[in-house]
Amino acid sequence: EFLKSVDTSGSVGAAATVSASAFDSRTRGLLQGTCNPCGTTGASMGGAAVVPLVGAMFVAGRFAPQGRFRSATYDFAQAMIVNGAYTSILKYSVQRTRPDESNSLSFPSGHTSTAFSLATVANQHYGWKVGVPAYLLASGIGLSRIEKDKHYLSDVLAGATLGYIVGRTVVRVNGRPIDGPKGARVSLNPVVGRRTRALMVAVTF
Repeated sequence: EFLKSVDTSGSVGAAATVSASAFDSRTRGLLQGTCNPCGTTGASMGGAAVVPLVGAMFVAGRFAPQGRFRSATYDFAQAMIVNGAYTSILKYSVQRTRPDESNSLSFPSGHTSTAFSLATVANQHYGWKVGVPAYLLASGIGLSRIEKDKHYLSDVLAGATLGYIVGRTVVRVNGRPIDGPKGARVSLNPVVGRRTRALMVAVTF
């Protein structure tokens, strides 16, 4: 059932990314420069600033008794690392030029994928009361990257899909019974065309 839901999420995310590519220019025009403080805040919250925060939570979790907080901090750290690795692989494989032409690492949005991976872990451990605000914050970070002219809408949707898949997978693998089957395999395949950027994700256990 879990595998089915993850496969469905990957397919929906890929379809949304492909569809969004048709609105990349329009969305850029609507959001760029509309809220400079939002763009600056989003750049900080979804970027390097999150590393020491997650690191501090991980250390705190090692001193906490066995329970939800300890498990969550481990999953936060692992999700950040795994998501960072896959995001980097995709960025250097696809080589899409950013809207501001600063480099060719636009696809997918790393700030967005990081934010959604952490939001998904929070939702899985603490439920919708924490998950909904976390997802709203992650969405705001994604939109702020468009406002900052660092990403297109399709980059952001691809990042959100990747982050969601990574978060779900990390929590599921770490939460399986100790005598259960080991390991999981995540397959990420970029779909790149002249006007298309998409991410196909498959998870097998």
